[in-house]
Amino acid sequence: MNNRPINISILGSTGSIGTQVLDVVRRLGPEVVRVVGLGAQNNADLLIEQAREFRPEMVCVGNEQAHKYVRESVGDEAEVCASVWGLDELATIPEADRIVISVAGTPGLSPTLCAIEAGKDVALASKEVLVAAGHLVMEAAKRKQVSILPIDSEHSAIFQCLNGERRDQIDKIYLTASGGAFRDMPIEALASVTPEQALAHPTWKMGKKVTVDSATLMNKGLEIIEAKWLFGVQADRIDVVIHPTSIVHSLVRFVDGSIIAQLGLPDMRLPIQYALLYPERVDSGLPRLDMLRAGNLEFREVDWNRFECLKLAMEAARVGGTLAVVMNAADEVAVDLFLSGRIGFLDIASIVGKTMEAHSSVQSPSLDVIRGVDAEARVAARELACAN
Repeated sequence: MNNRPINISILGSTGSIGTQVLDVVRRLGPEVVRVVGLGAQNNADLLIEQAREFRPEMVCVGNEQAHKYVRESVGDEAEVCASVWGLDELATIPEADRIVISVAGTPGLSPTLCAIEAGKDVALASKEVLVAAGHLVMEAAKRKQVSILPIDSEHSAIFQCLNGERRDQIDKIYLTASGGAFRDMPIEALASVTPEQALAHPTWKMGKKVTVDSATLMNKGLEIIEAKWLFGVQADRIDVVIHPTSIVHSLVRFVDGSIIAQLGLPDMRLPIQYALLYPERVDSGLPRLDMLRAGNLEFREVDWNRFECLKLAMEAARVGGTLAVVMNAADEVAVDLFLSGRIGFLDIASIVGKTMEAHSSVQSPSLDVIRGVDAEARVAARELACAN
């Protein structure tokens, strides 16, 4: 290990991933990982608690109305900034070695690019960053010679499987999927499922948006696009298999037919720790997989009649350009509407598909084009929902 701790700044510290990042930090101790920045959108009370515990140099709250409250509560212990632009400051804080991007949705894009331009390694948990602007992010990372370290369990698994391997020897990447809450439910029953049912994931504890995406398998579609950019492979060389127990997190088949897989318990703290400490590995006391009790490692084909969202995402991966931006924006809107009870579960795929149909994809878009397309797609998706 290094003689000094790795300094990290966490964007999205109060969310599902962010709180687990901080649990890993507690386990490792400040002599291994030190928190120098914390940022959240709305959960001011939890952000204040975190700031008091970890004593970072900078704290950012996205909700400007909460700025005064956070500043008065934190006092002189840290610099307090506000608004989404404050996340850009948090991503470039000089003391940080590694920036954790775990903010939900496309708001993570600007701070990711800012962190890269500042020469920071990025531990990336926000799928939408690479889905919307993978070409911009990876080009910038290559130019600045910084690392993009995936936090998603599937991409962390692939990253580990490819350690020391040549990318031109990859034959196929297999992303594993639990299948979500409805993998065994009769298809005809899906029209009447509730948000509460969708949020009852069988193996993982995640945020609401990701959990619903797991039920539609949109999350695997987003992960295909993410893997395409992270590992430099074409989308048609990435496949999805259903693996109900979530023990095998992903697999890579090479041109000679050999397959390398990464296994572990369904616990996000392990890939988080790997991203924070890479290339080091340490024992922080996390639960370990007992191979003698793991049971059968079952794999199934995807039921394409059940998972329309995955088909839409694979089309976006094939076409490329801004179609992925549209798909992602429409999905965020549709999932939010479903969780609030304003549309049904099957309406998610319908709204996403219709929004995509109305769009002509722009290849290699600039950041401004991406932002404009994202905003237009959200309006279009809401209008479609109102028309239904």
